[in-house]
Amino acid sequence: MSSGGYGDASQKMDYVFKVVLIGDSAVGKSQLLARYARNDFSLDSKSTIGVEFQARTLLIQGKSVKAQIWDTAGQERYRAVTSAYYRGAVGAMLVYDISRRQTFDHIPRWLEELRGHADKNIVIILIGNKSDLEEQRAVPTEDAKEFAEKEGLFFLETSALEARNVEDAFLTVLTEIFNIVNKNNLVADEDQSNGNAPPPAGKQILVPGPGQIIPPKRSMCCYS
Repeated sequence: MSSGGYGDASQKMDYVFKVVLIGDSAVGKSQLLARYARNDFSLDSKSTIGVEFQARTLLIQGKSVKAQIWDTAGQERYRAVTSAYYRGAVGAMLVYDISRRQTFDHIPRWLEELRGHADKNIVIILIGNKSDLEEQRAVPTEDAKEFAEKEGLFFLETSALEARNVEDAFLTVLTEIFNIVNKNNLVADEDQSNGNAPPPAGKQILVPGPGQIIPPKRSMCCYS
């Protein structure tokens, strides 16, 4: 896996991936985006109105990837507006605040909405943000791990304030998308050259040990 860098905007892109950030208001979605896209953090950040957009280019396995990251407002009154922005997304970051239990309790609703609007094979990571607030923790890590495993999601706790695991969270999603798209292209190329029907796509992802990113236990199928 190549590390994500701040690429040259003028370079030729091999891939463009759209990723959406979703979750309740004030869980730190905009801060995660600012930290990843600009390596920036502001304590004075205001709630997102509607939708904000940032982009960053990086190299994955020698290929240039442009990540188009959409920050959707968490406030209820913008839900109808932001639902249109799920379309075309190949990755999603489902964010809650580890110090506010209600934001985690709302995750199933956000996941249902996401799956109702996005591609069924979208790559999703559950993010427990604000891990710097450990003394105020209201969501045990094990609760989130259990939910992520049940729903077939990646899982990682992050701190936008301390820049902890933010890079890893985005790179996990983007690399998984890259691998799925590449595998789909490989199967298509083999089918075309051999004249045979393609084998079932997807790969089994195993859960690693403690302290690592928790990937889903289900098979991930390719995009069409």
